[in-house]
Amino acid sequence: MRLRAISKTFRAGGMEVRAVDGLALDIARGGITGLIGPDGAGKTTLMRLATGLLTPDPNASSATVHRSRQQRDPTVELRVLGIDVLAEPMRVQETIGYMPQRFGLYEDLSVRRNLELYADLHGVAHAARASRFAELLELTGLGRFTERLAGRLSGGMKQKLGVACALVRPPPLLLLDEPTVGVDPVSRRDLWSIVQAMARDNGVTVLVSTAYLDEAEHCDDIVLLHRGRLLGQGPPRRFSEAMRGRCFHVSAGSMRRRALQLRLSRDPAVLDVVLEGAGARVVARAPGALSLPALAAEVSDLVIRPVEPRFEDAFIDRLAAAVGSGRAPAPLPTAATTSRPGSGASREQPSKATHAVRPGGDAPPIDAPAIDAPVIEVSGLQRRFGRFVAVKGLDFEVRRGEIFGLLGANGAGKSTTFRMLCGLLPASAGKVRVAGLDMRRSAPRARGRLGYMAQRFSMYGDLSVLQNLRFFSSAYGLRGEHQRARIDWALATFELEDIQRERSGDLPLGFKQRLAMAAALLHEPEILFLDEPTSGVDALVRREFWQRINALAESGTTILVTTHFMDEANYCDRLVIMADGEVLAAGTPMALIERARRPQQPEPTFEDAFIALISAHRKASEQAA
Repeated sequence: MRLRAISKTFRAGGMEVRAVDGLALDIARGGITGLIGPDGAGKTTLMRLATGLLTPDPNASSATVHRSRQQRDPTVELRVLGIDVLAEPMRVQETIGYMPQRFGLYEDLSVRRNLELYADLHGVAHAARASRFAELLELTGLGRFTERLAGRLSGGMKQKLGVACALVRPPPLLLLDEPTVGVDPVSRRDLWSIVQAMARDNGVTVLVSTAYLDEAEHCDDIVLLHRGRLLGQGPPRRFSEAMRGRCFHVSAGSMRRRALQLRLSRDPAVLDVVLEGAGARVVARAPGALSLPALAAEVSDLVIRPVEPRFEDAFIDRLAAAVGSGRAPAPLPTAATTSRPGSGASREQPSKATHAVRPGGDAPPIDAPAIDAPVIEVSGLQRRFGRFVAVKGLDFEVRRGEIFGLLGANGAGKSTTFRMLCGLLPASAGKVRVAGLDMRRSAPRARGRLGYMAQRFSMYGDLSVLQNLRFFSSAYGLRGEHQRARIDWALATFELEDIQRERSGDLPLGFKQRLAMAAALLHEPEILFLDEPTSGVDALVRREFWQRINALAESGTTILVTTHFMDEANYCDRLVIMADGEVLAAGTPMALIERARRPQQPEPTFEDAFIALISAHRKASEQAA
């Protein structure tokens, strides 16, 4: 692939966005190239340009004046497999394989019928189909599901079927736009095995974009984009090696991990900090021994040890420099400043459940309210859909001020459980008490004390940011000055003031997530439900999001969260892992990591622990069947 002077501008709702900005890039034939960048970097636009689905802008710096569409700008060059994309877009589309983010599976057709349909579309000879289908079904592990409707597949299986359909005619070049978004770690591993096998055994060149930075390590080459421009290109190791001497693991047994992270994030020597294992992973602003004198004076058991750099460290470092910030996003105030009507508290004295700070003020104190009595109690919870039992006798409890994780593979029953806990779906059996209320009898009352952020963007896309906040605040019963104060708080805290008049459907994904969380917090809920809130967003947005969640938990709000990013499990105080509607394992992140420790794997990650548990469960289920 060869690009020269490639730009693409979009205009919507009065905004002009340069998605790709004068890009010059070469991608070598063979192997796997990763397309990495934050939301709005131009990854999807670049892929659509390469497939001929979009046409680049004329080069604004060219001296040539182009008076019609037929006139070509000689400075703009876009070639794929030696084909001039601008002159022969259909030829490119007939030659390559392309799987967009929302791949067009026909959910009312079976797995086999989807393959046959795409074989028809690609002109695959009938004589060649049987062997090709058999190869793809074995490669994707879908051989036992050929007659199942695509709509009844799990998220990971749908993605595998999408890859199979894109490969139904073996292409010399395969473009995959975030194929692993929203799928569990086991399915992600399986998908990468498929991609690597195609590149290794079939000689397919692969260009893949991804929001999971650990997946960059699977690539032979990395193209790092930001705001449509090239920030760097090379093997993953070249990026990570530049961070050697700047990466550390910091722990202090006498300090809670979230408190440790907050303290570290305030230190001027620290660029980035995320929770990891029993402590925190720190990227220093400069190479050399990390000195934390203020923290060392406060705790006697502070341990700082260097660790191997990884691609994610380099990504955060380069992005922080590109956006002109001296550090990665710092903790932001997130909780409420106004009290609920009738609470007896003034605006200057927030209620205990939202003990927090003003927008723009100091972060929550370290000595936040202690975790105490259960606010969510689940006993024998079941949900049936006809003969299918989606949730089978769940038992767990969540305490006030706790971040509680609900994890599992696709189809484990997490979202169904979430909807029952929120009162959006009645339980078939069992007991659920939320905020002291029985969800069978008092679901409407309980919902007034809950905040819910759905897995998919649930705001009204045709309404502006401000109109959405007005609508949802009214739906929560806010009126008059209190409503205006809460909307002002949401706009300021989530940095939505400058875009409050913009159409919500036109916002980048990161801003959509901010808006959705702001709407969920307008009525100052005691409990916040977050269903895969960071799915599809980049590492910078995920960090910002978790800083807000941590601040809420520190202020006493109870958080229940599902996620497919296993590193986010480290932010949970406790969690359960579900499989086939049942609790497979429960405990603290460190306790579950310890279960995966083996001589051959002395330092397992939480993802290692998750994959080991799910894989063992699936193997046992297959043997029992």
